Amino acid sequence: MNLKAKLEAIVYAAETPVTLEQIVHLVQESVVAEHGQMDDAGLKSRVRAALEELVAEYGTAERGIEIRQVAGGYRMSTKPEQHDMVRAFAKSLKPPIRLSLPALETLAVIAYKQPVTVPEISEIRGVDSGGVIATLLDRKLITTAGRKAVIGRPILYKTTKEFLMRFGLKDVHELPSMEEFETLVAESFQSDMLAVDSAATEVVAEQSQSVSSPESPASTAQAPTHNPEENSSAEIETPASTRE
Repeated sequence: MNLKAKLEAIVYAAETPVTLEQIVHLVQESVVAEHGQMDDAGLKSRVRAALEELVAEYGTAERGIEIRQVAGGYRMSTKPEQHDMVRAFAKSLKPPIRLSLPALETLAVIAYKQPVTVPEISEIRGVDSGGVIATLLDRKLITTAGRKAVIGRPILYKTTKEFLMRFGLKDVHELPSMEEFETLVAESFQSDMLAVDSAATEVVAEQSQSVSSPESPASTAQAPTHNPEENSSAEIETPASTRE
């Protein structure tokens, strides 16, 4: 079997980004059988060259899928220009993460300042951030990174491989600027709040019609009011991919 065909099958079947070392280990026997004995460096070089050819082939305009380096490994995903075509389908496979605005702000601080402690996060945000750390840990978007060598030895936090996968990043160096990230978060949060406000308005309108209808007895019940704090959450729309 052609080496590139094997690599293509491995990357396609992998649920998480597969590293070069993992791939080399998997194809080592077949490569040696076909090309003869070679040292580790030669084997790794041959596999890397085949991978680069495969990446280039998938990079042509005729392909809707690409092979990218994400979180230290290789992964198949839909191309950015095709995201609108598959966004609805991807959402049906894996619901987007819903986070409160404080959680999104805290995640942003950790992503750009990592490793960082809770007191440092709270100082940057201007409010206590201890309450949202548990949420981000539960979503596996952040993890502990040891303790800082200062009085009290506070816990350090950093982003995880899951964070990179959710945002389709090779590493944290691919993060957009802080200003761009804040704009994306603000737009996402505002869009979500508008949807909530619209739904609340419809509920009030329906109840008003019910109260004023001749067929319904007079009622002094008040329509429920909308409290933005109870619904202050936003969706993280991760890059659409059929390989979630």
